[in-house]
Amino acid sequence: MKIDILSIFPEMFRGVLSESIVKKAIEKQIVDIQVTDFRQFAEGKHQVVDDYPYGGGAGMLLKAQPLFDAVEAVKSQEKAPRVILMDPAGKPFNQKLAEELAKEEQLIFICGHYEGYDERIREHLVTDEVSLGDYILTGGEIGAMAMTDSIVRLLPGALGNASSAVHDSFSSGLLEHPHYTRPAEFRGMKVPDVLLSGNHAEIEKWRQKESLKRTLIRRPDLLEDYPLGKEEATWLEELKKRNRKDRILVSCKKKPFTDKRDCGNLYECLE
Repeated sequence: MKIDILSIFPEMFRGVLSESIVKKAIEKQIVDIQVTDFRQFAEGKHQVVDDYPYGGGAGMLLKAQPLFDAVEAVKSQEKAPRVILMDPAGKPFNQKLAEELAKEEQLIFICGHYEGYDERIREHLVTDEVSLGDYILTGGEIGAMAMTDSIVRLLPGALGNASSAVHDSFSSGLLEHPHYTRPAEFRGMKVPDVLLSGNHAEIEKWRQKESLKRTLIRRPDLLEDYPLGKEEATWLEELKKRNRKDRILVSCKKKPFTDKRDCGNLYECLE
């Protein structure tokens, strides 16, 4: 895969591309990532990439010409790439989209700044407008970094253990189950007995139940689209029946829980 990132602050990516999984994927030639300063494509002596909006208004807009020329310079001639505009008005980035983009041959990220973009960039240059969430960042660089990391780790050979990406939260549609490591007991807090039993079938069943429970508590919205199996549906009903404050779950489906403070004894009720 080839990933091209267009930014007027290319130095921001130095650390991200020279550490951890992304660095190893580049070294293994699993992915080729290039960061290009699209200011060099701006016409004129001063290479200005922004200008005032027609009709007036606050802020400056990125001009169409530098970005059109930059995309045309880096895109592959073999197959049209996905050109991704980092924009708070775009569709939310999620694991499903990461998996979709990981199948592409080339991705081009456009990192914006200022008030926005000339609309012709949206209409005639990009294929996707993507947002990390409902909040505003100074520029698109952080979003491009996050998406690049999420996509690269899905590429074959990028992770030391290929199953790691499969079992991550969201990959299965549910949040990931809890993890424990040595020691078996720390300050009176014990690892669940089943994980020490050596019974792999029971361990897998425990993990699936815990994954379902964690999703029910923290992100119940994910269950709306999750295809429950017969056994999972039974587990889910058992969890709800054992919850002495089931009415809280019902009334809070659109407000995911983040920690115990959100709902008194909810965690204990689901034990």
